[in-house]
Amino acid sequence: MTSLLTAIAPITWGTTYVVTTELLPPGHPVWSGVLRALPAGLVALAIGRALPGGRWWWRALVLGTLNIGAFFPLLFLAAYLLPGGVAGVFGATGPLLVAVLAALVLGERLSAKRVVWGVLAVIGVAGMVLGPEDGLNPLGVLAAAGGAGSMALGTVLSKRWSPPVGPVAFAGWQLTAGGVLMVPLALATEGSPPSLDGSALLGYFWLALVGGLLAYVLWFRGLGRMPAGVAAFLPVLSPLVAALIGLAVGERFTALQVLGFALALVAVVAAQHPGRRDGVA
Repeated sequence: MTSLLTAIAPITWGTTYVVTTELLPPGHPVWSGVLRALPAGLVALAIGRALPGGRWWWRALVLGTLNIGAFFPLLFLAAYLLPGGVAGVFGATGPLLVAVLAALVLGERLSAKRVVWGVLAVIGVAGMVLGPEDGLNPLGVLAAAGGAGSMALGTVLSKRWSPPVGPVAFAGWQLTAGGVLMVPLALATEGSPPSLDGSALLGYFWLALVGGLLAYVLWFRGLGRMPAGVAAFLPVLSPLVAALIGLAVGERFTALQVLGFALALVAVVAAQHPGRRDGVA
């Protein structure tokens, strides 16, 4: 049940690419991050009714930077500059990055099985979403790689520093900290906030309340109950959802894409049933 509830987070994240490209004003990756994170964080703070104390002030700042303040602008920048498939492959490397970091920081066992499933997840996503027509923008590649690394480290440290509050307040701390940190960066790099029409308001509403507030509450709830190396496989669902959305709007799957989809999904499911020595929360 924990895995199923936690999986709702990456499922909603899988809608980010289509919402960004179809509904949001172009050329504002940092402001998009602010408008996704800050409203969600303030709502979560109001619901959680708890502020950080002591060392949790700087810990919330570090986690808010890694999971939100750095990750969101990099995510939106990659979405603007890269085909969704290419960005998805970089995101699929998360399980391997988290597995290594979890072994170093948390002492979780780096099992061969976990590494194999991580490699198969990347291969599956690559087979499903990459095509010969996909070009690689160098800045987009750096943004996608940096975003994957930032989230991986943030995931491990979120597990390492067990929070003294529930997932709503914990999500609120990070979303608010990350949102506030992005404001001066947005002003410096993009100027004033973009004008918002009805489509943009709908897009930001979805990204803030569903892809932000709900998703991160469920994500941090699950992360507190699961080994980091196991939870890290769930975001692989994001590019799978993005592909299904494409299918729903008229795109077609080739035989290779179907095989890649199945392989990635098998890797995610198999990783949710680790062996005894892998550790289960």
